[in-house]
Amino acid sequence: MVDTKVETIARLAQWKVDNFGPTTAYKRSDPFKIGIWNWHISVEKNRSVYIRLFPEPSRVSKDQPPIARFVIRVTTAGSNRRPYISPIHERLLRTSDDFACPVDVNFQGRFVIDVEFLDLKICGVNGGEGSSIWPSDGMMQYLATQSTLRCLSRMLDEAIHSDVTINTCDGTLKAHRAILSASSPVFLSMFQHDLKEKESSTIDIEDMTSESCMALLSYLYGTISQEDFWKHRLALLSAANKYDIVDLKDACEESLLEDISTANVLERLQEAWLYHLNKLKKGCMMYLLDFGKIYDVRDEMNEFFRHADRELVVEMFQELLAVWKPM
Repeated sequence: MVDTKVETIARLAQWKVDNFGPTTAYKRSDPFKIGIWNWHISVEKNRSVYIRLFPEPSRVSKDQPPIARFVIRVTTAGSNRRPYISPIHERLLRTSDDFACPVDVNFQGRFVIDVEFLDLKICGVNGGEGSSIWPSDGMMQYLATQSTLRCLSRMLDEAIHSDVTINTCDGTLKAHRAILSASSPVFLSMFQHDLKEKESSTIDIEDMTSESCMALLSYLYGTISQEDFWKHRLALLSAANKYDIVDLKDACEESLLEDISTANVLERLQEAWLYHLNKLKKGCMMYLLDFGKIYDVRDEMNEFFRHADRELVVEMFQELLAVWKPM
């Protein structure tokens, strides 16, 4: 009977070794597949007994070498001897020289080697962290999230069982009251109370274009692209404030903080005041006063002071006096 075949099930590989002893000091198994790699187990005796685990040389094992986390168990067939159970090993395995496990007990004759793979990762590029080939809790959560987002995207794009019509300034869109209500307490109130939106299943959002309103819906359905968010973030900020969508408002504020410049700082300051965005207001004030950029927009300041809220102007003068240093 050939004893080089390894049986596998799930993440467990089992090799039943016969006639290992004085006259046979080395044996290697046939290749067996676990994950995306073919593997070998070998056993050798050189004073002590050593068990090796290594991938079969191939393009896959060369280009995507495995990082294996595993336990080895050795049991003597037909014996009451306690099995040898190794510690948990985690190794980057490329060749048979990368791992050799010394077995404390001098097994010979017939015995069984079990290798239980706890995890298998593809080695990261340039020494980076490897990625598991098997779904973990985080991976399953990711996959479930992606599936849900695909479904929500179809619901929005194809108006599947839509039950709300949204009138914008230049067209209409279809949506779902459950999604809107779960995303915004303002929308929830519309459909809970005897308002015209509940009666007609229609919402008028005439301060938004169809394109910017679709960006709002895409955000609520979890499918907005970075490009659309960036393009419509001022309209999204206004809608987030109007419909009390806190996370969207926070995202818009963070985004507007990222690209303050002399071309937009006064506009951003006005928006920060209008929508009560303290971080954005502080950032604009620092840009103008602490970093001295107010001198770069002195021509625009007169127009700004004529139209800005009186309280904002007073606050700016107070801040200016606090940091004023003659040039």
